Amino acid sequence: MTDRPTIALVATGGTIAMKHDPVTGAPVPALTGADLAAAVPRLADLARIAVLEFANVPSAYMGPDLWPGLSRTVADLLARPDIAGAIVLHGTDTLDQTAYFLDLTLASDKPVVMVGAQRNASEADADGARNLLNAVRQILAQGAREDLRELGVTVTLNHNINAARAVRKSHTNNVETFNSGEAGFLGQVDEDRVVFARKPLRRQTLPLPERLARVALVAMAAGDDGRQLRHAVADGAAGVVIAAYGFGNVNEALYDAVVEAIAAGVTIVVASQVPHGRALPVYGFKGGGSTLRAAGAVFADDLSPDKARVLALLALPITRDRQALQAYYDR
Repeated sequence: MTDRPTIALVATGGTIAMKHDPVTGAPVPALTGADLAAAVPRLADLARIAVLEFANVPSAYMGPDLWPGLSRTVADLLARPDIAGAIVLHGTDTLDQTAYFLDLTLASDKPVVMVGAQRNASEADADGARNLLNAVRQILAQGAREDLRELGVTVTLNHNINAARAVRKSHTNNVETFNSGEAGFLGQVDEDRVVFARKPLRRQTLPLPERLARVALVAMAAGDDGRQLRHAVADGAAGVVIAAYGFGNVNEALYDAVVEAIAAGVTIVVASQVPHGRALPVYGFKGGGSTLRAAGAVFADDLSPDKARVLALLALPITRDRQALQAYYDR
């Protein structure tokens, strides 16, 4: 067992690290990364697990204030020659956003697998242990093949391997919650072996800036009067992601607010609220995507509004040029 590879385990909290509070009966943070690793004895047969306790918070608490530090922590671990890869334990609410942030900022070709759970550790059918074991198996499988060393950050739950750019949470409590929509899974961690079906082609790496851009997210609502967008601009946002309808459409009032925002030097990124398909400048009515593009808006392609914001956090410190920003979203 002396030749076992070493895998870093970075704990951030989430349901996977929760148990029922004896007083309230509600799940609360309770377990460390070391606790979770010790609860899966088979891990020690496969690899040495080097645990780092980064945080122990619900993933609703994760965001731009913690993401840069997490990225640097994982990057430092991957830079160690003895580390074969890293697992990040994380809550499922923002797991897809954190995964995409790490995918955009980590340059290492070593595997990074994001893992969470839909059931807390007190439940009889808790899924955290299996997901953690599968992550270790996936890292070992990737390390054994040179052609699988550049998959980027992946999200692996319920046996399914997802690319960070494509993955979305699709159900509030079902263990089969994460999928990649039309892009499809990268593969599966099966009972006998790890099977890979494809590679993610739409990947890019951006430098981690000294300070992330301030980016707001405003969801288009029926009868929107543009007040929320104007408030975000007045509050100092460098960019605003609009979660628009359909291909990327808004009403006249929000369109007028978009024009005002762009004139004030604020970057507007248009994403779609629809879970599948791309945001595209198609319609020509006032507020349609074509008119938004003509006004100077950037379109988020197939990124969800949340992920469109993640990319803007990193891209806006590099450039405010619309064409250059659009190129980041088109990659």
